[in-house]
Order: sequence, then structure tokens, then C-alpha cells
Amino acid sequence: MTADPGTEGGASAWRRISAALRARPGRGQVVAGLLCGALAFAVVAQAHTTARGSGVSAARTQDLLTILSDLQGRADRLRSQVSDLQLTQARLSGGGANTQAALAEARSRAQTLGILTGTVAARGPGVVLTISDPRHAVHADVLVDAIEELRDAGAEALQLSGVRVVASTALVDADGGVSIDGHQVNAPYRLVAIGDARTLSSALGIPGGVVDSVQALSGAQATVVASPSVSVTALRPLSTPRYARPAASPSPR
Repeated sequence: MTADPGTEGGASAWRRISAALRARPGRGQVVAGLLCGALAFAVVAQAHTTARGSGVSAARTQDLLTILSDLQGRADRLRSQVSDLQLTQARLSGGGANTQAALAEARSRAQTLGILTGTVAARGPGVVLTISDPRHAVHADVLVDAIEELRDAGAEALQLSGVRVVASTALVDADGGVSIDGHQVNAPYRLVAIGDARTLSSALGIPGGVVDSVQALSGAQATVVASPSVSVTALRPLSTPRYARPAASPSPR
């Protein structure tokens, strides 16, 4: 009687499996198993950490409401600017009959440009950010972040420790303080911003923002005070362009 090869092969396979299960694992196999387990644990832990701390998903409800309010404020300001420009266009589109309106508009524009370029003093609602730094832990990059945050929130005029801040202002670290366009200032730093006080305060106090960054530095403190009226009195001289000249008006066709 001939044995069934398939049956013998199956029995042989089961015997090998049984022997492998009963055999004591080698040192290399134990080490490989431990490394695989540690790798799997690390992957799972990293996935959980990323899921908890990614983006705004880690923010509290109140923080999200603050961010939403700030974005809505910016949208409202942009819509208001669009409406003002449309009204200006309507007033000036009448030609010679609206000469006085055009002249008043030009004067208003000159005042606005004077505020933006720092040649005219300004007053209005806003905030005052005061940063104390007894250990000289606050550097120029922190103040630049504060200025940029206020600009993004709609600040129309800025003054840092008695120096007018405009689009071309440069801040660099100096011995014991910060140099603003060649003028050295020391702590405590006082940053005055004119704009919507509520929006500016929210922008500075947003989680992970300017105030939190300053508070994380050794010994530094930041306070924000909103006011219905703050003054930006520092002025900048209007420089004459060295190379730029007005372009000739195109001849009418």
C-alpha cells in the first residue's frame, strides 16, 4: 500500500511548525522583536501627539472665537475701504463740476499719506504695548513680530519708544537694547498703535502671539492697555528721492 504524498507533506509541515513553536528563540530574534515593538509604540505615540497638537484643533473654544472675531474685523475693514473708494470714484467721475470735491479729496489723501509716511502726527483710538526686559532677553525680532501683528490687525500709525515706525523702518539688536533706523532705544519698550482698540488688543493677546512670546522670555513682561485716544507724535523727515523722477503724463489721443 502506497502512502499519500499529500498527507505526508502536510504532516511534515505541521511537525516543523510545532518544533519551531517549542524551540527557544535565539538572542537575535529576541532583539529584533523588541526593536519592532519599540518602533510600533513610537509610531502610535507620534500619531496621537500630532492629532492632538495640529493646527487650531488644539485651541480652546474661546481662542477660536477670538481668532474668528479678529478675521471678521479685518473683513469689515476691507469692506469699508472698498465702499469708501467706490464713493470717491462716484464723486470724482463728474469732471469739472466736481473740482471742489476733487480738491478736498486730494487734501484728504495728502493727510493720509502724511500719516503713513510719518510726516504728520496722529491721534485716535488704539493700544499701548509696554514690554519690560530687565534681563535683556527681548531682541529685535520680538519687536518686529509685534509691529507686524499690529499692522496685520489694521494699525494705521505706530511709534516705538519715541521713534516713528513706517514701512521702511528697520530694527536690529544693539548693546543693551534695539536700534530703530539708527536710534538706539532701551527697555522698557513702549509701542503705541492707532487703530481699532479691540482688534489690536485681540491680535496681541492671541494664543502663541506677541504677549505669550514675551512672557516666555526670562524676566520679560508685556502689558497691553487699550485707550479711546492715544497719540503718535514722533515725525520723520520726508526724504527726497535720489533717482526717481515723475514720469511724463501720456499725451491724450
